[in-house]
Amino acid sequence: MSNAFKRSIFALALMAMALASCEPVPENVFTRRFVIKEGSHYSTPRLAEMLQSNRLRFEATFDQSAIYDFNDQAMQTNKNKLMGFADCNSMHHENSARFGWQWYNNQLEIYAYCYVNGNRVEEFLGTVQPGVVNNYEIELTADAYVFYLNNEQITSIGRSVDCDKGAYYLLYPYFGGSLPAPHDVTIDITMIR
Repeated sequence: MSNAFKRSIFALALMAMALASCEPVPENVFTRRFVIKEGSHYSTPRLAEMLQSNRLRFEATFDQSAIYDFNDQAMQTNKNKLMGFADCNSMHHENSARFGWQWYNNQLEIYAYCYVNGNRVEEFLGTVQPGVVNNYEIELTADAYVFYLNNEQITSIGRSVDCDKGAYYLLYPYFGGSLPAPHDVTIDITMIR
């Protein structure tokens, strides 16, 4: 069996397991409140959904719960994940594009957070304010992930040259890095389809 075929089978098996253990996303519901509970990494609700276009567009609003202090510079710079998708018919730690975030220097910083052939790439995109709705977009091109923040193109990160088309599963809010959420963190996300 070819590696591409094995990856396809693996991706389908992964999606089947995810769908069996997660809430389905109703077609008429586009806005969700995600909560990462104190001591957890994963947000609820846990959803399984596929990216079905070459763009992921959404609005997100953080509240004051995005402010945290670990009293450790190294831990404070760990990137939390907002939203994105796995790519190249592979696991997200192999190929993916996401928005990351962290509370650092008394501001909420937004990053491009990607894995390309297993190598992590992070790029600073800008800052946002808690309580303010912001627009996020990742455009998937043949050779890059193009990141937009508030309708402005900020950066483009090269995509794997070995990409196979296939399942692009969505990745939802996640706290960490290494440490779990120090308190409940709430993020409102509205999908733009």
